Amino acid sequence: MSQESQTFEFSPENLQRCQDYLKRYPTKQAAMLPVLHVAQEQNGFVSQAVEEAVAEVLEVPSVEVHKVVTFYTLFHRHPVGRHQIRLCTNVACWLRGSDCIRHHLEEKLGVGSGGTTSDGKITWEAISDCLGACEDAPMMQLDKDYYDKLTPEKVDQILEKHTA
Repeated sequence: MSQESQTFEFSPENLQRCQDYLKRYPTKQAAMLPVLHVAQEQNGFVSQAVEEAVAEVLEVPSVEVHKVVTFYTLFHRHPVGRHQIRLCTNVACWLRGSDCIRHHLEEKLGVGSGGTTSDGKITWEAISDCLGACEDAPMMQLDKDYYDKLTPEKVDQILEKHTA
């Protein structure tokens, strides 16, 4: 994860990945989401400098990139931990105990929703957007993996296994 900087440049490998994506889409702008994911993966978050670099690759105004970044919740506007947790608090998860899991995460990680642990390992947030597993609520996303039927004990096991 890099700190906020005034410049960003794609690594040669990631620039090649972007070029490969551009070949798969009918227009350069249509490749915006995968190119943004490559940029965020490299930088750790999407700063204004990253937005400008993506706009340059896609040959679009940077405001177009900014609109996409601020619309989608999977793009981070500030530095985040190495691992990201998203706890669903939508109605199905709430009815099945997501509040208990929320309080457990706050105590276990020592930081509230939207915060990053002091060691920089984990950023977590309670989200109201449904993660799509209502029948197995409560659930959370850890990086790209989903975990359901959560209990405080199960959360502890998941954290120990995946964030050690």
